[in-house]
Amino acid sequence: MRSLPALALSAVTVGAVLFVGGAPAQAVANGVPVDEGQYQFSTKLTMTGIPTPDGATRDSACSGALVAPQWILTAGHCFHDVDGNLVSGPVPYDTVATLGRVHATGEGGVDVPVVEVAQSPVNDISLAKLERPVEGIEPVRLATSAPTAGEVLRLTGWGALDGVSAQPAEQLQTGLVEVASVADATVGVSGKEPSPSTGACLFDSGAPYFRETAEGAEVVSTESTGPDCPHDLEETTARVDAAADWIRATIKGS
Repeated sequence: MRSLPALALSAVTVGAVLFVGGAPAQAVANGVPVDEGQYQFSTKLTMTGIPTPDGATRDSACSGALVAPQWILTAGHCFHDVDGNLVSGPVPYDTVATLGRVHATGEGGVDVPVVEVAQSPVNDISLAKLERPVEGIEPVRLATSAPTAGEVLRLTGWGALDGVSAQPAEQLQTGLVEVASVADATVGVSGKEPSPSTGACLFDSGAPYFRETAEGAEVVSTESTGPDCPHDLEETTARVDAAADWIRATIKGS
């Protein structure tokens, strides 16, 4: 079983940029690359200089989604102190949000620093406030109804591409999953297309799971944790509608 930090963190020695994962992992395992112009709200979060208990630093990455012009929805455990405790307030280490393009270092899109973090009081969700509002990218809508067993959702994420590489993907990946179980604050999902083992892995923490409706995408949950990847078991995601009132209040109060 992957621990929460294992989805988000990778050790880096001071003076080197060497990503090291604690367990084999892939991105959206057995997913497919996203074409340019699709799912522009999908966000890559790049963290640098994360302090470690031994006095060194490490770099990491998470995934997320733009839910308001100045706010990114992601996993709560993506932001923590040196001891792994969740952090609210000023961003605890340099974090940059990349969105509006499907290639990490490609043209177009935006790269905006994150300046503030707010933690959900009910589940593994956080909101990352951007230095400035993003223009020209439509935020994904929040789910207005609870997910149901058997419902098919789409996942997008920036995780590593295979179990050998421990670096975030250079191109946004996607796949379909099916809702397997629903609890008060979480949703269990399992792979559907293009494979039963399609699912989130290292650096996909906070990745959005969303409905595709006639009115547009509607985010239902965000990646939290699950077994080592790839797998055909349930992945645990954080239920967005359970935190929707807090999300709206936080955005409105900014």
